[in-house]
Amino acid sequence: MLPFRPVRVLAAALLVALPGALLPAGSAQAADRTVRGGRLVWGIKSSFQSYVTGPIANGSWSLTGGAATVGGSQFQFHSATGSYDPDSGTLRAGFSGGVHFLGHRKTDGSYELDLTISRPTVRISGGAGTLYADMTSKAKGSGRVSTAAQVPLATLGTAGINMRGGSTPVTLNNLPARLTAQGATAFAGYYTAGTALDPVSLSVDTLTPAKPAPATTSAPEPGTPKARAPKKHTTGAFRTAAVDWGVRRTYREYVTGPIAKGKWTLSGGAQDGGALFRFPRGKGSYDPAGHTLDAAFAGSVRFQGTGLDLTLTKVTVRVKDGTGTLSANAVPLVTFPAEDITAKKGLVSLDEAPTKLTSRGAKVFGSLYEAGTAMDPLSLAVAVDTKAQLPALPDLGSDTTLAASAAPSASPQATTGPTEQPAEAASSSPSVGAGTYAAIGAGVLVLAALGVYVAIRRRTAR
Repeated sequence: MLPFRPVRVLAAALLVALPGALLPAGSAQAADRTVRGGRLVWGIKSSFQSYVTGPIANGSWSLTGGAATVGGSQFQFHSATGSYDPDSGTLRAGFSGGVHFLGHRKTDGSYELDLTISRPTVRISGGAGTLYADMTSKAKGSGRVSTAAQVPLATLGTAGINMRGGSTPVTLNNLPARLTAQGATAFAGYYTAGTALDPVSLSVDTLTPAKPAPATTSAPEPGTPKARAPKKHTTGAFRTAAVDWGVRRTYREYVTGPIAKGKWTLSGGAQDGGALFRFPRGKGSYDPAGHTLDAAFAGSVRFQGTGLDLTLTKVTVRVKDGTGTLSANAVPLVTFPAEDITAKKGLVSLDEAPTKLTSRGAKVFGSLYEAGTAMDPLSLAVAVDTKAQLPALPDLGSDTTLAASAAPSASPQATTGPTEQPAEAASSSPSVGAGTYAAIGAGVLVLAALGVYVAIRRRTAR
């Protein structure tokens, strides 16, 4: 029986090696990843939007908290936070921003339909998914106002999706959504439980937890000078600044809509915040005594489409006598109120100041709008203290393809589920990853072992 000892040794080695080969790569050292940055695109329910703005409700909707629009009928929520466990596939991602619907105006100026949906959160665990949201609504008929945080608003169709072993970004497209019983109540009774809502798409960036740095307790060497306090610039040149402006929401929708069929591109350091564009690296001067400010910013945004080609660059902001003016290409585009530009904690800031189009600005936009038309609000931040930090821009994540079209599309890396899965069911990028390649590696290892085993048996027989 001695000739069979190599077989027993080989079998023992395989018993040790196979479990590691069958596990997803990195699972032995996997840990929950932090979700930081990303977006969720959701139209809530397109027919509800049409009803609100149609001739019956004769209402409108508005965006809050930095939410934006994608195409003509979807809303974009930003700055995802949460966690993702690649071992179990559990995902929790919360987003910022909201939508406020108003309709059926009464004679006293109030509205019978008054609904706000904000801070959507997606949770996926054990193959089931749920979308939660903060809800404020006025009940249909009674008019009773109710407010609730993180209501389980909709169930998400996640059948056939393998959430394990995903890399960053984690992307899910076209998740079917259905209203829950609690969601129907929070939706002011306009729909019953089980009603199909618009599909949900999301993309979030994940970060692997960093190893803690070793603690150091060494004292400073003798003669080491103490750290100097940061310099403050109360007047004169300032360190850095940024101006955030979305131009006009309806203009962005027109550019990317079915008529212009266009797009916008950013260059020179300009950043896309979803509902706004940030022009950074502002330089200039600030005089707190005279209440004046002059700043020039980096970055350009170019709008292109059928019949239009407009570039806004060399953006400047000037504040004098309580009024601010934003210019591009040396042309004053909009004015805004700026009565108080006093620095607070080292920062001069204006938050969502209302803007109005100038007469010269109207010509820049091809006379689409008349002079005096309300444009998107403007936010300005100027750091006059080296310790001051500019406000963070809404974080849309690294996946720039999620909102590239009016409707979310299936991820090209996705593996679909069983054949009985509905055609509108979701797909996900995490479904292809380490597990697939580990299984292939395990199969190769097993075949190699069988080959060795057969060769030894033949040798022994001879």
